[in-house]
Amino acid sequence: MDPRDEVDPEQLETLASVFREQLLACLEECAQGRKGLFSHFEGGEEESGWIEADRLRELALALQGVFTLQEKRNALCDEFLDLCSIHGESNPGERRLARAFLERIEKGEVGVKLAEEKRA
Repeated sequence: MDPRDEVDPEQLETLASVFREQLLACLEECAQGRKGLFSHFEGGEEESGWIEADRLRELALALQGVFTLQEKRNALCDEFLDLCSIHGESNPGERRLARAFLERIEKGEVGVKLAEEKRA
């Protein structure tokens, strides 16, 4: 890796911390019924109207890229982006996804499933 691509570990932790705080705030709001956290509204490319959620998805993508460059992972970011990719009839709905994700975070289970799948 090019030394110019290196990111100070403290900066990486700060970015991860900011992401976590914003994610938790948005998850709480989504669990209360606000829509648009995990995806844009159906039917178009326009933003959801929930600026914080739109920015959170952008931050997650950028953060995942930075972690990848550092040959590291951020389970919280990875799982959030995985949830953002769920679409279709079997989608449990944003409110339910937000509640379940919050529970997994509180229990410390985020990243456990991904780590187990990679070992298999």
